[in-house]
Amino acid sequence: MSVPLPPRWIRRLLLQPIFWLSSVCLLVVGLPFLLVVMALLSFAVPAKLRALRLLGFAIVYLTLEVVALVLALGSWLASGFGWGLRRPAFVEFHYRVVTDLLRVLHGLGSKFFVLSVERRGPDLPGDDGDPETIEHPLLVLSRHAGPGDSFLLVHELLTWEGRRPRVVLKETLQWDPMIDVLLNRLPMTFLDPTPGQQDAVVEEIGRLAASMSSRDALLIFPEGGNVTAARRTRAIERLRRSHRETAAVRAEGIVNLLPPRPRGVRAALIANQDLEVVVVAHTGLDELNTVRDIWRAIPVDKTMRLRWHAVRASEVPTDPAGLSDWLFTEWEQMDAWVSAHRPGAPEAIG
Repeated sequence: MSVPLPPRWIRRLLLQPIFWLSSVCLLVVGLPFLLVVMALLSFAVPAKLRALRLLGFAIVYLTLEVVALVLALGSWLASGFGWGLRRPAFVEFHYRVVTDLLRVLHGLGSKFFVLSVERRGPDLPGDDGDPETIEHPLLVLSRHAGPGDSFLLVHELLTWEGRRPRVVLKETLQWDPMIDVLLNRLPMTFLDPTPGQQDAVVEEIGRLAASMSSRDALLIFPEGGNVTAARRTRAIERLRRSHRETAAVRAEGIVNLLPPRPRGVRAALIANQDLEVVVVAHTGLDELNTVRDIWRAIPVDKTMRLRWHAVRASEVPTDPAGLSDWLFTEWEQMDAWVSAHRPGAPEAIG
């Protein structure tokens, strides 16, 4: 049973100051120890030293938490005690902070956990950096697999010619003070992902899509969560209960993914008819679903393979039946690609 998230004013006035002070104290003690250890530790140490890798990454993360909260406090004061935080200059500042933080986490995390990213895909629409080019906001549709894929995908979006990501996130992520403060100041939203809240999720996706500019990219996960055997079974049963037998049969043929839900995609396409759609497939971290999986895998020594292709919004149907068929076709192709490229599979072309 999850612990309810406290109200924002409690997080701001009580929990986050306590966390910040605790982090500073831990860094004062832990950083000198890490420096001594790192004198003896290279990034190629054997897996039996996984605890030291976690310690190093934890100290890096805590350091970034402390720096991020200091910058957030400074921007809050500079904006007139929060009055002007929604102004473009402050939004751009927070995007730069998030970009720099993710760049550090990605760079050091890749070293600590021996993780690399292999990218494959065409140039993205409106991605040439030419201010004279007519650019379009992007709707990015991705599978959901493993706890690190959202972080890696947002990092990738920020490297696509300065795209500014918008993401619908689980509200429990706000337990992390850095995520809570920074992302609540950007056009992102935190929602309860339980089935009873799906109408609110769809509404928020439409709201975020409607106000997107040419630089923005809205990232959504049509599956609604990480794939597990139980979730896959429930999703297929849900399709049958709603008398969508054809979709249920197609879902049974998809082995690596959950069947996609079209409502959020449709809400975005209707809310903003200037969108270009990018479908992202990835694999490599599929088996890292629990803390135990991650612990055993350190150093991960894995390659996340990332492939995408762009589709003009005019080519994507917006009627419910047509969109569902289109989305299932994309997911069937993605499922075949994941089967061919996941760890242990023979290397495929394409």
